[in-house]
Amino acid sequence: MKKRFELTSGLQGETLVRKGMNMKRPVAGQLRIAPDINVVKIGGHGAIDYGREVMYPLCEEIGTLSKKHQVLVVTGGGGRVRHIMDIGIDLGMPTGVLAELSSKISEQNAIMVSILLSKYGGSRIKTGDLLELPMLLKLGILPVTHGTPPYGLYEHPARTGLIPPHRTDTGAFLIAEVLGAKSCIIGKNVDGLYTEDPRKNPDADLIRDITVKELLALDLDDMVIEPMVLGLLKDAVHIREVRIINCHTRGNIEKAINGKNAGTIIRAE
Repeated sequence: MKKRFELTSGLQGETLVRKGMNMKRPVAGQLRIAPDINVVKIGGHGAIDYGREVMYPLCEEIGTLSKKHQVLVVTGGGGRVRHIMDIGIDLGMPTGVLAELSSKISEQNAIMVSILLSKYGGSRIKTGDLLELPMLLKLGILPVTHGTPPYGLYEHPARTGLIPPHRTDTGAFLIAEVLGAKSCIIGKNVDGLYTEDPRKNPDADLIRDITVKELLALDLDDMVIEPMVLGLLKDAVHIREVRIINCHTRGNIEKAINGKNAGTIIRAE
């Protein structure tokens, strides 16, 4: 049997899928690239689609906060994503193509939000620019990026249906995790996570604080946050909680940045 040429390393000869592989090699602590940054996701459906009535005061609030705190704004897609997905599904587009199409919408929103924040140093950055954040922040730039993860055509198949499972809540979480951010704040148009959609059932209960395990056990029919975030939160290294707030209410973002519960906190454990 011929011998394979190997390079001496801690993973020499490994298949990278063997059970127990990670127990063989000690893992160094992961570096936090931007430990003081607060990732604030502004939903398209939850905020941007409301237009100037919501976005003007919201951008003023974020811009003012950015003078005291490091902030990265992440945008969602909103109604236009739902429209293009509906057309795409009707035409039989694969999940990966739907992901490609929807990413263009959240990018458009990032451009608009960055312009609204321009007087505060708002600047639209692309996903490839995330490693430049430490320098950009020192230059006084308020970075804005879109939230759709860049899986594109390589998007994971959905468990049911065709809608891409990695959307903009998930993208904001993944950005926060890779940066080792201080916090991950998800802005919505409701006061947090409810047992049911509060717009359909006004008697639904607001869940103020809950773990991923407890939330999964509830098996809710509908949630204000993407289910994929829960699976990722369980295994995350840096981001061990996600805060859901109503970004229409002035002051909620600052409360969340300062560690206060301004809506719902979902904890890894």
